[in-house]
Amino acid sequence: MAHPSQLGFQDAASPIMEELLHFHDHALMAVFLISTLVLYIITIMMTTKLTNTNAMDAQEIEMVWTIMPAIILIVIALPSLRILYLMDEINDPHLTVKAIGHQWYWSYEFTNYEDLMFDSYMVPTQDLSNGQFRLLEVDNRMVVPMESPIRMLISAEDVLHSWAIPSMGIKTDAIPGRLNQTTFIASRPGVYYGQCSEICGANHSFMPIVVEATPLNYFQNWSSSMLEL
Repeated sequence: MAHPSQLGFQDAASPIMEELLHFHDHALMAVFLISTLVLYIITIMMTTKLTNTNAMDAQEIEMVWTIMPAIILIVIALPSLRILYLMDEINDPHLTVKAIGHQWYWSYEFTNYEDLMFDSYMVPTQDLSNGQFRLLEVDNRMVVPMESPIRMLISAEDVLHSWAIPSMGIKTDAIPGRLNQTTFIASRPGVYYGQCSEICGANHSFMPIVVEATPLNYFQNWSSSMLEL
């Protein structure tokens, strides 16, 4: 959960988000080193009165500033490609959930169960309980078992939406007539918040996403109670 004046990312709640945070730090270090070197060279050139014709026209320098950027790009690209493949890899999911975007709420269908489906609306401000977050709380949370691979099938009924949970490292567009797929594993129990990340109309800001990760026995009790309704 993000907090006011936060400068960094939210704490990772899935293995994919942990990889993304590591890659962010890796790329940021490369950017920091490049910026430091460029600033140092600019400072030296602006403060010294000495010039050297060999430095102004040298094949060695041209080779260095051509080859070094290529090496830096490769060092950044290889971890990025690895994470892209990890994000697309779906092996034997334990649970499949279909999320459908509407104006302006989400509906969920647990396809492993015959009749487990419900709509998820934002809780109005006047109906919030103590400790609940304004514009983020919903009446029906999407409950999933922790430490289990979950496959999400995401689509929309009317206009473009986007199903996004920052702490999980998930952001997938919901497109009418198209079924997009993503996967995640909740590393620990907790409640994780997200919002629609595609401008979808007047109430775009009022269709939050709440995923509650629980131990398997709690999930089984929840699913049984939902099926009895």
